[in-house]
Amino acid sequence: MGKPRTKPRNKRNLLIASVSTGLLSGLFLGTDARAAQDEETNVQNLPAIEVVAPQPTTRRAPTRAAPARTTSSAKPTARLYVYPTSPGASGSIDVDKIPASVNAVDPNQIKRTGSLNIGDALQQYVPGVNLTEVTGNPFQPNIEFRGYVASPLVGTPQGLAVYQNGVRINEAFSDAVNWDAIPTAAIRSATIVTNNPAFGLNALGGAVNLLMKDGFTYQGAEIDVMGGSFGRIQGSAQWGKKVDNNWAVYGALEGAHDNGFRNFSSSDIRRFYGDVGYRFEGNEFHINMGVADNHLAGPSTVPVELLQQYWGASYTTPQTNANQIGYINLTGKVEATPTWTFEGTAHVRGFSQKTQDGNPTDAQPCADPTLLCFGDDSTPAFGLNGAQLANPFAPGAVLGEIDRTTTRSTTFGISGQATNSDQLFGHENRLVLGATYDASVTHFDASSELGTLGENYVVTGNGIFLGQSGDPTSIGPVSLRTVNQYRGLYALDTFNVTEAFAITGGGRYNTARVTLEDQLGTALNGDHTFDRFNPVIGGTYKITPELTAYAGYSEANRVPTPLELGCADPNNPCLIAAFLVSDPSLKQVVSKTVEAGLRGTKDLNIGQLGWKIGGFRATNYDDILAIPIPGLQGFGYFQNVGSTRRQGIEAEVSLKSNVVQFHASYAFVDARFLDALQVGSNSPFADGDSNIQISPGNQIPNVPRHRIKAGIEYAVTDAWKVGGDALWVSSQYYVGDESNQAPKLPGYAVFNLHTSYQVTKNLQFYGKVDNVFDNRYSTYGTFFDTTALPNFANGGNNFTDARSLSPARPRAFYAGARVTF
Repeated sequence: MGKPRTKPRNKRNLLIASVSTGLLSGLFLGTDARAAQDEETNVQNLPAIEVVAPQPTTRRAPTRAAPARTTSSAKPTARLYVYPTSPGASGSIDVDKIPASVNAVDPNQIKRTGSLNIGDALQQYVPGVNLTEVTGNPFQPNIEFRGYVASPLVGTPQGLAVYQNGVRINEAFSDAVNWDAIPTAAIRSATIVTNNPAFGLNALGGAVNLLMKDGFTYQGAEIDVMGGSFGRIQGSAQWGKKVDNNWAVYGALEGAHDNGFRNFSSSDIRRFYGDVGYRFEGNEFHINMGVADNHLAGPSTVPVELLQQYWGASYTTPQTNANQIGYINLTGKVEATPTWTFEGTAHVRGFSQKTQDGNPTDAQPCADPTLLCFGDDSTPAFGLNGAQLANPFAPGAVLGEIDRTTTRSTTFGISGQATNSDQLFGHENRLVLGATYDASVTHFDASSELGTLGENYVVTGNGIFLGQSGDPTSIGPVSLRTVNQYRGLYALDTFNVTEAFAITGGGRYNTARVTLEDQLGTALNGDHTFDRFNPVIGGTYKITPELTAYAGYSEANRVPTPLELGCADPNNPCLIAAFLVSDPSLKQVVSKTVEAGLRGTKDLNIGQLGWKIGGFRATNYDDILAIPIPGLQGFGYFQNVGSTRRQGIEAEVSLKSNVVQFHASYAFVDARFLDALQVGSNSPFADGDSNIQISPGNQIPNVPRHRIKAGIEYAVTDAWKVGGDALWVSSQYYVGDESNQAPKLPGYAVFNLHTSYQVTKNLQFYGKVDNVFDNRYSTYGTFFDTTALPNFANGGNNFTDARSLSPARPRAFYAGARVTF
């Protein structure tokens, strides 16, 4: 696969590196005095391993590195590109033997986006990825892949596992993923691994696997500063150094301020990542750490009638998150024998999140206007002391509430993996055995403060907090302690039947125990256990040296989160992600996936051509959905909804050369319910009881069926590059229209341009224009209760359109400078 370019622009010495965490260690700069530069990758965006001697057939794994060479004129006899098959490092194998789709993004592509969010690069370069800004914040997108989601929004049923340097980083309480905590400058590669249960819980649709840089793979220094529209100022700095043949250090720091284009939408990002590594004689040890302290506004969706007045409008404020994250990871790899490699990790992660969420309230004056009621004018609204609240508000005041949550989690875990490359029956074979253990303790608290709501939809609290209120109880203070314990055992074996044909088989056994301890009573107490074995089998056949066919079948599971278990009673709905009220059981979700396809590369005179085409079909059993309660804005519960299916095709073509970088892709994703179900909805097509009927075959909302992407960068001269990219996403059903009765949220097309000029070897200026044609579109739509609040933009009358959208950012201009040493 993928030969090196024959005419590289910059000559350099190359040193050989051994396999590292996640993907592998690849090429790094030799002794030339030159500016820092990220590794070159092949057309599949994978870094390479150079092997000087012929590949061993009996003693060593094919990815083992050879001794370093000292001259650039020596020609390697093999150049391998490997891909992860497990969270551990040594599980990576030759990409031609992966019985699943290959999706990878390299640091140059990440840098080209000019974004501090890895989701932008994944959306641009991975066919099946689509971003939606449910929160309304560019640093906190929902990343959807094949109809499965990894979201920072607490309460979103998650379907993707996310790993950083072999450690799962889905948060303990809700499986949410805080993309804002990951420094993009420090990412060496991002892959989406599919059809593989070795990545454990939540990998229903796959696993996003992030490999970070270290001082062995990145050397030099870089400072990058950019500013532009909507008050955006961002900067990053990274530095890596190989101290001697054994020690290396790396650090990356990023910060950003963005005012946002909407009212009350400013954000501040501060994050750091560092690594210290030591290696000798094929053994390698690292300690890496990271911290983040981010303050984010999430204005969320806004009624379409307000957007028609002003594209930057917001609805109910404040909507803020304060995220603080710190972690430390220890990794080690020991080559015990020529054919046995052992590795292990130990990690500790601390997470703290504080949210403020301005909302309408069901608190209202009673029939006796001196008292407050909840839901109607006869059900008392209680205070924290259990007494009915007096009404302190002026007649005619519009009431609201500020719902606050605090989540504090501490997670620790260990894992071990053994890899063997002994021949089996005279054939090359690679066996991976692994075990993982993770435990998390979470303290979750929630409160609700009453207040008044102004004509700008800002809720101003008055210091009165709601106690247990509603019939049935649906709101009140929450104090909950949860304990998650996850264990896993996995085994994978790849056997070369012939030089061209390889088969992979194995599986993973997962056990999980989730304990809930109510700190204010007993309603939330619960102890839930889950277990399952998930198999995988697949094969690849190298039809020609430039064409590979693959096919595979796998299963995966995810267990209900503490959040979902604490809000799963339809008779006791709660404000999702805040006011948990009861603890009925939910079933675990099981996904069964089959996929097959073709991929290939070819060296052309104009560069290196890569292409792939494949299909997939995944069926979820006992899928979990958040069910809203009509008339109670934001309230709902989680429920198993039977089976759902996601299927589709993905196709991509790319070209890499010194002069041009080009890619184009198409993805079709068909996501449907397979069972009948009645759910509540604020849809205008709901029946008299505010219910809609889901029929088998109805499409799942918020999953656009068609995604077309293209991008090009052209080197006009050695110093000047220009490029652009385009994205077209088809229409999709609104969330809340699971019955597919309402008109769809329209599709959209977005065009972006970028350019860079290398003034000197060490200095580059660049600029970009996002959304060149200033298209007004939305990536997410839902319905809301039109009677909850008046339409102040229309004289205080009721809203008449139930649609609520998350507006996308208008045209924006940015410019920056990058200095390397």
